[in-house]
Amino acid sequence: MKTGRRSTDEEGYLRLREAIVRGELVPNQRLVEADMSSAFKMPRAAVRTALLRLEHEGLIVREPHRGARVRLVSEQEAVEILQARAALEGLAASQAALKITPDGADELQHVLERQHAALEREDLLGASDVNAQLHAKIVELSGQATAQRLIRALNSQMVRFQFRTILIPGRPAQSLGEHRAIVDAVVSGDAEKADRAMHAHLTNVAAALERQQAAAATA
Repeated sequence: MKTGRRSTDEEGYLRLREAIVRGELVPNQRLVEADMSSAFKMPRAAVRTALLRLEHEGLIVREPHRGARVRLVSEQEAVEILQARAALEGLAASQAALKITPDGADELQHVLERQHAALEREDLLGASDVNAQLHAKIVELSGQATAQRLIRALNSQMVRFQFRTILIPGRPAQSLGEHRAIVDAVVSGDAEKADRAMHAHLTNVAAALERQQAAAATA
């Protein structure tokens, strides 16, 4: 029975976490235990435990006498997250290049083709989804479990910004070109080039977000 309860509690925690990561529960939204229990069909005790875990992950904040809310990530923190990802995903890309197989190369090329197709039909949000899949596939192919765990934790903070840079004029085409350089380097087995290409790409994304932030501040 205890095992079954742990399994149910874990499922509830994962559903609650996914709702935050996907933006269904928005930044600064209050997370009232009774409401979460009803919405996610979890006992109040399981909700309380889940909220503690999510606080530890940095997805929510708990305030005395005010309860929990989804944590709001600032523009500056989003830039810092991208800069941290540049280092971690550069490592992952280099490791993926060293371990690349024909099947892995085909998978990367296929994802890249899907991004190109989404941009051709001007489906920017769809292209953004494929963008995330490409990054995830490269990290998966790297076999770098620690990098994958850290990158996943960083990405979970980026709900508010995940589609923003793809909407910047000129950025979609630049992103596709940068992704193509990354994939070419990984597929060719050039670890150093793959590291540089990934680092350059995410640095450019961070710079685009900074420019957008500066423009909004002066508007």
